[in-house]
Amino acid sequence: MSPDGVAESRRSLWTSVASLFATSGTLVCCAIPALLVALGAGAALSSLVSAFPQVVWLSEHKEAVFALAGLMMTGSGVLQWRNRHAPCPTDPALRDACQRTRKVSLRVYLVSLAFFVIGAWFAFVQPWLAE
Repeated sequence: MSPDGVAESRRSLWTSVASLFATSGTLVCCAIPALLVALGAGAALSSLVSAFPQVVWLSEHKEAVFALAGLMMTGSGVLQWRNRHAPCPTDPALRDACQRTRKVSLRVYLVSLAFFVIGAWFAFVQPWLAE
């Protein structure tokens, strides 16, 4: 096998990590503040906003945050799908590294997807249900 398979696995891992980073913004903008308010920790939310005023900006621009995260999730998902049956090297050490990277990449992607869904619930669905 050519080194391209290993490079594709690494690229898939890095896009999964990037999507995890992007979707964590959805938690910061929407899910964590909603959770703090639901638990009666409004003072903690106030302290959080005082320490990190960017949280307010993220909340005001949640559509853009979710659009960017969705684009990154889509790109990462396409790479995950495309590389799911890509061959790994025949060398045992490289093969194990390739398979391990593929598994880690899939787990990171699934965690990102869970963050995205949780954030979307609190940003868009829960306020709509509360009306």
